[in-house]
Amino acid sequence: MGPRPHKIRRMYGSIVVGTDGSDTAKEAVRQAAELAKAVGGRILLVSAYEPVPESRLRQERTELPADVTWMVNPREDVQGVLDAEAERISDTGISGVETFAREGDPADAILDVAEEQGADLIVVGNKGMTGARRFLLGSVPNKVSHHAPCNVMIVRTT
Repeated sequence: MGPRPHKIRRMYGSIVVGTDGSDTAKEAVRQAAELAKAVGGRILLVSAYEPVPESRLRQERTELPADVTWMVNPREDVQGVLDAEAERISDTGISGVETFAREGDPADAILDVAEEQGADLIVVGNKGMTGARRFLLGSVPNKVSHHAPCNVMIVRTT
């Protein structure tokens, strides 16, 4: 006999899932949301962004109308991805969705949020895990699974 429903709720009260807006990431988010809905958990949605050189930002700002130049920053695209995914999750009936945009490596972003928020589960897609590539330390699922402060579920997305 498996764990009782109330025990599963406590086990997966907060679920971290990373996204970059790709189709494979959307599948990981979808499955994480389904699990959260089933156990009454909340979703902590994470996306990472690379720092953008100030010189490129200055050039982009000169090409924009003055009233919107404040919008050109390294987080702009990532926050758009997070907001769209959060809305998609909320549409399924899950109320507890938080978004986290973090600068740097995607695996580190996921791990940092999981640790800071005391997450119960991390969900990642298996993108980049085919063949010999799954042994590379740089792959997000591999790095997350080796350093996670909690359980990790790797979703088959490809």
